[in-house]
Amino acid sequence: MPNYDQLTQGTQPCVLVVDDMPQSLHFVTAALEEAGMTVLIARDGFAALDLLKKVVPNIIIMDGLMPGLDGFEVTRRLRADPTFTHVPVIFMTGLTETEHVIQGLQSGGVDYIRKPVDVNELVARVRVHLQNARTGQAVTQALDFGHRPTIGVDNQGVLLWHTPQSALVLTSAFPGWVLNKPLPEPLLSVMTALLAQRSLMLRRTIDITEGVIECVLMGTMNDGTNAVSLLLKRPGDEERLLETTLGLTVREAQVLLWISKGKSNRDVSAILNISPRTVNKHLEQIFVKLGIENRTSAAAIAMATMNK
Repeated sequence: MPNYDQLTQGTQPCVLVVDDMPQSLHFVTAALEEAGMTVLIARDGFAALDLLKKVVPNIIIMDGLMPGLDGFEVTRRLRADPTFTHVPVIFMTGLTETEHVIQGLQSGGVDYIRKPVDVNELVARVRVHLQNARTGQAVTQALDFGHRPTIGVDNQGVLLWHTPQSALVLTSAFPGWVLNKPLPEPLLSVMTALLAQRSLMLRRTIDITEGVIECVLMGTMNDGTNAVSLLLKRPGDEERLLETTLGLTVREAQVLLWISKGKSNRDVSAILNISPRTVNKHLEQIFVKLGIENRTSAAAIAMATMNK
């Protein structure tokens, strides 16, 4: 499943806002986007659950009372799914009774904001919970080495250990490198740069013959070892991932990839050698398949899918 937890260099945290009131959605969305966040919206509980089948945002702002399926029940369902245990849910509602506050927290919410919303307070609370969730998730991922190519390095970038998957990446990318030897250049320089910034989930890439190696600082262990994941990406990998994960056609995946890289319809038209009208038709189909309404949401879903 696409995972919005990865906050890559140059990308924005993703917030899902669930509210059945259009005015409230517009007000909150504008404030969050002005604060530098990507916003996805759902107008009811069922729409939220449907969207969450495709993406896992960094944080969710949930209206408590909505027709059909209220926010409390949506949150309870999310908390029963291990995929969403790390995603904080902030309730935003006009309910003022203490019992409703308790209901929101007991259903799995981490915070509670009453309407009318003070945007400065909202943004401040979102940032705090984003940071808390980001740190906790990074440590969890860093400890879960069984399913990702990961190496452990000290603060100077010296290799301390590696997983079997990371050894395969290293020997494939650097044919002259031997296991249990110091990291080869330019990988050592990249490790040094990552550790100098000490920013969790920060990415650096290295160009190699087969494609690129994406290096991500995942976290620091109790003994001070820094866990860094290594992902080998070959040409065409991203298009195939978008196609298979999101249920797109080959051409739709190509269009979505370039949209996620910030290209305009005219740019995509020139790159893929198709007409702007055809690009727009593909985008319409992408919106329908992903259950979204705009290219910003499409790009956010694509980035989440490629960065999982």
